[in-house]
Amino acid sequence: AAGINEFYMLPIGDKLFEFDSIAVNLMVQNKTGEVSSCDNHYSNDLDSFNEEYLRNTAEVAATCIDRDLSEDCMVIGTSTIIDTELDGAIGMNSGIFNNPFIMWGRYKKKLFRYYLPISFQFHHVQMDGAHAGRFLANLQTEINRLK
Repeated sequence: AAGINEFYMLPIGDKLFEFDSIAVNLMVQNKTGEVSSCDNHYSNDLDSFNEEYLRNTAEVAATCIDRDLSEDCMVIGTSTIIDTELDGAIGMNSGIFNNPFIMWGRYKKKLFRYYLPISFQFHHVQMDGAHAGRFLANLQTEINRLK
């Protein structure tokens, strides 16, 4: 996403805002068993990103206080539902949450390969299908590098 300019833009009402940086949002199970929201700055340095991720998610889980960077960064939403296999999720841009959003569930195994179906939602004012396709191709390239 960091290499695609459209991910830095957010439609709000009749305006399109552009941010200088992006962040990744995730939901964290907190100490009460509920979920809290945790935004983490994107970093091209995976070790640095991982350090911030671990520090921030531990703090949010312990304090039950959301960590919100939406004033400073374009936040890309993520959600993992590990209790189920997910073939897709449908949401709609409500005018409040117009950020791009990616969701996945449990991976599937077919024959000798593993599959992780994902659902990706974006606001059409922000980007076209070609931009979304490029993001998904980039994501697949990164996953392939893990092999």
